[in-house]
Amino acid sequence: MNRKLLTAEGYQRLQDELNDIVRKERPEITKIVSWAASLGDRSENADYHYNKRKLRELDRRIRFLMKLFEVAQKIEYSPEQDGKAFFGAWVTLENDDNETIKFRIVGDEEIYGRKEYISLQSPIAKACLGKSVDDEIQVHTPTGKKTWYISEIFYQKDS
Repeated sequence: MNRKLLTAEGYQRLQDELNDIVRKERPEITKIVSWAASLGDRSENADYHYNKRKLRELDRRIRFLMKLFEVAQKIEYSPEQDGKAFFGAWVTLENDDNETIKFRIVGDEEIYGRKEYISLQSPIAKACLGKSVDDEIQVHTPTGKKTWYISEIFYQKDS
């Protein structure tokens, strides 16, 4: 894996997930698998097969998170970022049709399950980087070039 950037909140959320899996979920599933295995014939034991599969999924997620933390770089907020769009910024864009979009620029591993988050690698995030309020950005989309204006930039922790 290449270096992965994470906001401080995203880093903590993934660490909490890893701790929860290792300390709570995995031991519970392991107990169920042991109990189901003790019942005898495993070939037709649905509890055993389901929970064994669940255990493999948890182990796969643990391995993924452990490898991620080996290359993860936690990016903390710095007051020097104020007024410009950088990693971790909340950005609000408007266009000439009075359409508004609001998003936070985060690392690739943080976007899942959060529709208001966009990857640092996305075209719209790349266009915003280093820009200030009232700057114009142009984004190439499958439907053509779109022009947006930055109406707000701020840095705040997740809720």
